[in-house]
Amino acid sequence: MGASISVAVIQAAFGEDLAQNIATVERLTRVAAAQGAQLVLPPELFQGPYFCKTQDEAVFAQAWPADAHPCVTALAPLAKELGVVIPVSIFEKDGPHYFNSVLMLDADGSVLGIYRKSHIPDGPGYQEKFYFRPGDTGFKVWATAHGRVGVGICWDQWFPEAARVMTLQGAELLLYPTAIGSEPQDADLETSARWRRAMQGHAVSNVIPVAAANRVGTEDGQRFYGTSFICDHTGEVQADMDREEEGVRVWQFNRADVEQDRAAWGFFRDRRTDLYVDYFKPA
Repeated sequence: MGASISVAVIQAAFGEDLAQNIATVERLTRVAAAQGAQLVLPPELFQGPYFCKTQDEAVFAQAWPADAHPCVTALAPLAKELGVVIPVSIFEKDGPHYFNSVLMLDADGSVLGIYRKSHIPDGPGYQEKFYFRPGDTGFKVWATAHGRVGVGICWDQWFPEAARVMTLQGAELLLYPTAIGSEPQDADLETSARWRRAMQGHAVSNVIPVAAANRVGTEDGQRFYGTSFICDHTGEVQADMDREEEGVRVWQFNRADVEQDRAAWGFFRDRRTDLYVDYFKPA
C-alpha cells in the first residue's frame, strides 16, 4: 500500500434513464482514474432521479437485490479494469425490506460488503422513511486495496457520532455520497454552507480527510446544489465544485502526515469513555 491516497468525487445530474446514468458515472470514473484517483465517489442513488420528494408506491419497483443491482454489475468490471475503489449507492431490496445502501467495490471488482444508511430523514422533499428501513449493518469501514475507508450516506453526514465511530474503527478517509438541495417548504432556506461545515467539523474533530459527492440540476422543481468537495484532515477544502458543473475533482493526501497529526492533537488520547457511559444509562 502506497504512502498516499488519491480520492475523487463525481458531480453530475441524473435522469430517468438508468443505463444513461450508469454511463455518466462510468465516463466520469474514467476521467478521475486518468487523473490518478484510486477511490472514486459517485453521488447518492445515482440510478435515477431522487425519488424521495413524495411518497409513491410505484417507486418500490426500482429497487434491486444488492448483488444483482445494475449499478453494481456494471461498475464492478470497471473497478477491476481501472484498479479503483468505488462505493456504489443503490436502492436495495432484501426480501420484503428496502434500504438505502452502499456496496463497496474493491480495486479488483470484488464486493467487500454492504452498508445500509443508518439515519433516515423525513421531511418536505426528503420523505425517505416511506421508502427505507433504518440500516441494520452498523457503521462500516473497509480495508480496500488503497486504504481503510468509511462511508456514510447523506443524512448520516450530519451526525458527529457516525464519523467518530468510523474513525475509531480505523478509517483513514470518510466518504459521503449525497443528494441534497432546495427545501420545498422554504424557498429562502439555503443549507449548502452548513452542509459543508458539518463535514469539515468531522474532519477537524477526527483529524481525517472527508469527501462528499452531490448531484446537480433540477428535478420536478427541486434544485440540487452540488458543491461537492474534498477537505483535508484540518477541515480545509482542497478541491471542490460549484452549484452547476458536472465533472470530477481529485486530491491526494499523505497517510503518514495525517497519522502524525492525529497523534499530536491528542483527541483520541484524551477521550473519556469512562465518563461517557453515564450519559447513556437509562433514566
